[in-house]
Amino acid sequence: MNRESSFASSDTLVVVDRSTRRRNIIIAVIVGIAVIVAAVMFLGGKGADKAGAPGAGGPGGNIPTVTVVVPGRSQVARTVTASGALAAHRDQPVGVAGEGGMVRAVLVDAGTWVRQGQALATVDRSVQSQNLNQLAAQVQVARADAALAQNEYERSEALVGRGFVSKADLDRKKAARDAANARILVAEANLNSMRAQVGRLDIRAPKSGLILARNVEVGQVVNPGSGALFRLAEGGEMEMRATLSQQDLAFIHVGMPVSVTPTGTDRSFAGRVWQVAPVIDPQSRQGEVRISIPYDPAIRPGGFAEAKIEAGTTTAPLLPQSAVLSDEQGNYVYVVTAKNLIERRNVKVGSVSDQGVTVIEGITGQESVVLSAGPFLNPGQKVTPKRQAAR
Repeated sequence: MNRESSFASSDTLVVVDRSTRRRNIIIAVIVGIAVIVAAVMFLGGKGADKAGAPGAGGPGGNIPTVTVVVPGRSQVARTVTASGALAAHRDQPVGVAGEGGMVRAVLVDAGTWVRQGQALATVDRSVQSQNLNQLAAQVQVARADAALAQNEYERSEALVGRGFVSKADLDRKKAARDAANARILVAEANLNSMRAQVGRLDIRAPKSGLILARNVEVGQVVNPGSGALFRLAEGGEMEMRATLSQQDLAFIHVGMPVSVTPTGTDRSFAGRVWQVAPVIDPQSRQGEVRISIPYDPAIRPGGFAEAKIEAGTTTAPLLPQSAVLSDEQGNYVYVVTAKNLIERRNVKVGSVSDQGVTVIEGITGQESVVLSAGPFLNPGQKVTPKRQAAR
């Protein structure tokens, strides 16, 4: 054992054990560390309590307060929205009615208004004109023959009573006269037939309306197999062919007012439903609604448009526009459950107006719907709902 001896001025001997001194130092260090750890734990626990308190700003412990509304169900105007193509109400193809030939002149172009029977183009008729002159001459010959036969019959009739002409000769003269008159009728019929053929060389408008397309040029050889040389919109009337789901189609009937907005413009045109498809496409489960629209230069057949059909009234939840969100999956709202958790509900939107958004599928109207904080929430997140009265 190591011992250390020292002498004080009073000559008293003090003996210190080195191992005891080392043990005391170690105990003191351990006690100090324990005190520090206890202090840290105490202060950390208070900070955690503060961080976990409702409304505090500590990370991971904040429970946000959100404003919710229970919309109920309101009676609102049912507006069915659809999209589709624009077209002529009656799109008439105009082609060659006669035997055809080389086009000599095209008298109208696309965008021209025409009258019924107006010539749209003319076809060369040089050969037909000569035939027409020949048949006209044949009519004159037949008339001359008939006049001669009539004179001979009249002279013979006058001589029968004197015995210079027999009854049989008179009958032959009468038959010759009747045959000559019949030949006049045949010649005139041939002449009229040729005139009709020449008339059909002109390509004419079957109805009054607007020329939509011209597919013929001067010098082109046309015939009945050439297809449509012109396309005509009868009366210039246009229409929209909207495609609707089977569910929406059930609310539509002929005569309903429609607002049509062509794509690319902010103008809307008033129209009316004039035909509802009697069948549903078995593949797409959709049907076509045809909407008549008055003529306007902004409505071009082949374009696209959106229609809003006023389909009466319906009872459905009505939400502020801020409550309805959308992403690549479609429209949705956030609902606060009974456990104050956020839940996503996919919805189908009906009409959108200044009053709000009509929700026709997805909620019943008795749910607590988040009013405006949707973009900052996540499904499953816990919140504190603050209810606002529905307007």
